[in-house]
Amino acid sequence: MTRIALVVSDVDGTLVTKDKTLTDRAIGAVRRLRDAGISFTITSSRPAIGMRFLIEPLGITLPVGPFNGSSIVDPQLNPIEQHLIPVSAAERSLDVLKEFGVDIWLFTNDCWFTRNGDGEYVPNEKRAIRTDPTIVRDFTPYVSAACKIVGASSDAALLQRCEAAMQKALGTQATAVRSQTYYLDVTPPGCDKGTFVQAMAKRQGIPTDAVATIGDMQNDLAMFRTSGFSIAMGNATDDVKKQATQVTTSNEDEGFAGAIEMILKINAAG
Repeated sequence: MTRIALVVSDVDGTLVTKDKTLTDRAIGAVRRLRDAGISFTITSSRPAIGMRFLIEPLGITLPVGPFNGSSIVDPQLNPIEQHLIPVSAAERSLDVLKEFGVDIWLFTNDCWFTRNGDGEYVPNEKRAIRTDPTIVRDFTPYVSAACKIVGASSDAALLQRCEAAMQKALGTQATAVRSQTYYLDVTPPGCDKGTFVQAMAKRQGIPTDAVATIGDMQNDLAMFRTSGFSIAMGNATDDVKKQATQVTTSNEDEGFAGAIEMILKINAAG
């Protein structure tokens, strides 16, 4: 197979542990990649502000891809490329989420809005992205600047049905896919983690076959399909694992570091 020149990793459920910790082994694994001449970057459903704490310890010098790769920002989080959800699609997605009775969040480039500051997953998101939401009564003033709209619910089966309904309602007007069993993300059309991989490969002057990707959820499948080598986390669902080249251990058992070891061994084997 083609020698790996770039690794693109998901963040939550992959690079960090369940409590959103970046372990010493994960940091060391990225350092070994760099020592081997392999570039590294991240893409995530997180907003750009939620990726800031990873840049320095991982020594990331390439652009990163927040909002499921629909935005591209430099390591200082300055926008390089940004897309917004069309207003009509944003309004329709809010209607669908309301119909399913899930908690609703709206993200612009630099703000997180919610109507319910006591929502079940608000503490989880605050811990993950290290910022507080802005409580609003109405999303209408922010719809035209929406980078991502999220439905949050602990009812995984309900959210899966909501995902199907959302995809049917939006068609090609926006992308709707779960980034966690409890989060359904609506992001701009035509952009996903796969297009981010393509953009990074082009930037590096390499074919996408020379890219390895690591992830755990449905929103990672786009980059799995685009890259030459893909690794699913041990905590991924079976349908995600089936679409990956290899499977590592879980994010609670240093699965990210294990995935990097796989990649280094593949390159060493020539």
